[in-house]
Amino acid sequence: MKKINKIKIRLNGKNKNISRGYKLNELINELKLPLNKVAIEINREIVDKKKIKKIKLNSGDNIEVVHFIGGG
Repeated sequence: MKKINKIKIRLNGKNKNISRGYKLNELINELKLPLNKVAIEINREIVDKKKIKKIKLNSGDNIEVVHFIGGG
């Protein structure tokens, strides 16, 4: 039997398939987001940016990434 290596997460309201064992910092790097200009929430909890390299994403996780925009 073949092992499934993909899981499904929800990123900003859209389904996304990622590899099992994918970490949050890999997702942020893939999206080319500047870490100092975003806020990240997983399953309605704000993420401490110091810990993103340790956070492994799980099937069904709901991730919201908000960009900060300056204005006047």
